Amino acid sequence: MKTLLRTRTATILSAGAIGLLALSGCGMDSGSGGEESGSESGSSESQPADSGESEMPDESGDSSMADSDLVGKGCSTYAEENPDGAGSVEGMGQDPVATAASNNPMLTTLTKAVSGKLNPDVDLVDTLNSDEFTVIAPVDDAFADVPKDDLDALAKDSDQLTKVLTYHVIPGQLSPDEIAGEHETVEGSKVKISGEGEDMKFDDAGLVCGGVKTANATVYMVDAVMMPKK
Repeated sequence: MKTLLRTRTATILSAGAIGLLALSGCGMDSGSGGEESGSESGSSESQPADSGESEMPDESGDSSMADSDLVGKGCSTYAEENPDGAGSVEGMGQDPVATAASNNPMLTTLTKAVSGKLNPDVDLVDTLNSDEFTVIAPVDDAFADVPKDDLDALAKDSDQLTKVLTYHVIPGQLSPDEIAGEHETVEGSKVKISGEGEDMKFDDAGLVCGGVKTANATVYMVDAVMMPKK
């Protein structure tokens, strides 16, 4: 008798369970339909997010700056003040070094010195544009720190002006990671480059912004005019 009751009870419970499952199955079917439509709308809503990610190429300017290996405290300021055009970091990369320097608003005095405008007998434009170099480029403030009488005397002395200018040029291109050490210059004597990153020194000249690529050279702008040792 007890066995019969247990059997009947189990049968009733099983039937109830089957009914509940059937009901819940119906609910799940309708719910899943809602979820599918929700997921479809969710995926459609996610499209703007995907398109937002596609805006990343707008950062290509920053990427190109990183690729240029720029180093120095003055780099970000220069990039902000010259965001585009021939004088920008990207613009300088399109021209050979003497041409690129002529478009750089911080290198106007150096440009005059190498292009024959300070001394008609000293024109290094074709030379600088014709091969690969590392150019240590004193900014205008560096020339302004040279006493006027000394600068005028230098401008009149073709041989000495040529020596000073070519002392700022190293054959071959050197990146910020490989420029430390002593390097023979086009002038013939060696320049000593010490330190690393923004603390680099070129003899006693400090780095303003370096690693700037032109079509044929790597440029390091510095805050002083260097003088050859001989």
